[in-house]
Amino acid sequence: MKNKPPYALSSVDNALLLLQLLRDQGGLRVSDAAEELGIARSTAHRLLSMLVYRDFAIQDDSRTYVPGPALAAGRVSGRPNQLLRRAVHPHMDALCERVQETVNLLVRVGTQTRFLASVESTRLLHVGDRQGGVLSAHLSSGGKALLAELAQDQLEQLYRREGDADRLSEKDWKALLRELRLVRKQGYSINRDKTETGVSAVGAVLRDASGEAVAAFSVSVPSARFDAQRIPHLVREMRAAVARAETALHSTESR
Repeated sequence: MKNKPPYALSSVDNALLLLQLLRDQGGLRVSDAAEELGIARSTAHRLLSMLVYRDFAIQDDSRTYVPGPALAAGRVSGRPNQLLRRAVHPHMDALCERVQETVNLLVRVGTQTRFLASVESTRLLHVGDRQGGVLSAHLSSGGKALLAELAQDQLEQLYRREGDADRLSEKDWKALLRELRLVRKQGYSINRDKTETGVSAVGAVLRDASGEAVAAFSVSVPSARFDAQRIPHLVREMRAAVARAETALHSTESR
C-alpha cells in the first residue's frame, strides 16, 4: 500500500496530478484544472504555465492545454548521459562566458532532440534554460547536426515510413536532405526561428573516443542578435569548446 508522504508538498502534488490528467484526459482548461484539484483558477494557471515552460503541456488553438512533447518523449539512458554531462559541463560554462549566450547539451532520441543541460546567459535579453525540453530533430540546430551523421537509409527509416506520424512530405524531405548535405560540408548547423519565433541557434556534434557522435552543443541566441557577421564568431567559439569537451569526455571514458 502506498501512503502519502508525511511532508507532502501540495504544489508538487498538484503539478503531478495535472500531468496525470493531461495524460488520461488529453486536454484541460484552466477552469477544469482548478475544479479537479480544488484550487483557485490563478493557481491552476500558474501550474499549467510551468508545465508549458517545461514542455509537458502546450496550448492548442482553443486555448486548451494538451499533452506536450515531454510527455511523449522516448527514454534517454541514464548513466552514460550522467557521465557525459559531468565531463562537458565546465566547457559549457566557459563557452557561455565567452559568447554571452545560452549554451545547451542535446542528444537525439529518434526524431526528437532532448536537452540534457543548459547554461543560461546572464544578459538581460537571452534565451532561457532549455533543460528537459524536447524539439523536433529536423528543425533544431543540435538535432540537424546529429541527423547529418546518419546514412540515407537511416534517415529514410526515421522520416519516410508510410503512415508514420513523423513522415515528412516530399518537399520537406528534399529540403532536409539539402540542409544535411550543407551541415556535413561546413561542420555545423543553423536554426533560424524554426523551433521558436525569435530564437536562433548554431549546433555541432560531440564525439566519443571512437569517433561516434553522441551528443551536440548548441548556442541559442535571440534572433535580433543572430546576424551574418556574428555567426562565424559563434561557430569558432563553439568548435573550440567542442574540442575541449571531447578531450574531457575521452579522458572520462578511458578511466
